[in-house]
Amino acid sequence: MNPSNSTPIVLIFGPFDPTGSDGLPADAITCAALGGHALSTLTAITIQDSAQTETVLPCPPEQIDDQARCLLEDIPVLAIKVGQLSSIESASAVAQIAADYSQVPLVLHLGQQEIDTEEPSEDEDDVQDLIQAVVELLVPQAHVVVVDGKRLAQWVNEDVLEASGQSAEPQALRALGANWVLVIGNQQRPGHQVNILVGPKNETISWPWVAPPERLRDSGGLIAAALASLLAQGLEVPDAAQQACSHAIRALSQSFQPGMGNKIARRLVMGA
Repeated sequence: MNPSNSTPIVLIFGPFDPTGSDGLPADAITCAALGGHALSTLTAITIQDSAQTETVLPCPPEQIDDQARCLLEDIPVLAIKVGQLSSIESASAVAQIAADYSQVPLVLHLGQQEIDTEEPSEDEDDVQDLIQAVVELLVPQAHVVVVDGKRLAQWVNEDVLEASGQSAEPQALRALGANWVLVIGNQQRPGHQVNILVGPKNETISWPWVAPPERLRDSGGLIAAALASLLAQGLEVPDAAQQACSHAIRALSQSFQPGMGNKIARRLVMGA
């Protein structure tokens, strides 16, 4: 870290969400709220409102590579957060950068994947291929994987994580190479959800999770950005994960509905 600059720097890979509910603009606010600063590398441009996404325009992998390396060669980055990727080529480009900067902890958010909607061949198989590529290329390089409990259970049931040889959900991602796995909103019993953090030697930590309000997009991106910012400040993963989830709960509790669609978390909630 540059001794003349005490601000922890995080590099964010993600799309530009014009509503500010997710992606680069939102993650930059989260990092700032926790005392960090976000650099950004654009992976896609989306045309959307608060209700739905109309078009996804992935960035060329060469552009992703050039922008990220330009930043990394100039500014000391203390953590990397990878959000939504919209093409297999983008996933490959980010994976190569992560490999070249393996000393920097990488937080991977395995959220909803939206592919190039201008391609007429788009179907469910294309989305599955993208998910498989992200899992195969980036999970083995992840210091922490953040994933929603329902999504992870679905992927295990659909054999998306078949290569792991594991049927237990967090352990499947650990078997693929992730150091830590943070599962958000794991259903313990009706009306009771917990977050589960599984780490090396299968050490497991869990704590209560307040379910987000209805009509709110996946909160995993918020948690992943907060976690990356806290790792950049030198926190160990268990402390960073718990503080990131606490920050998310406060932001989600103050969510607002600016339009006719989904609610948006109020990310500018100061303090961890």
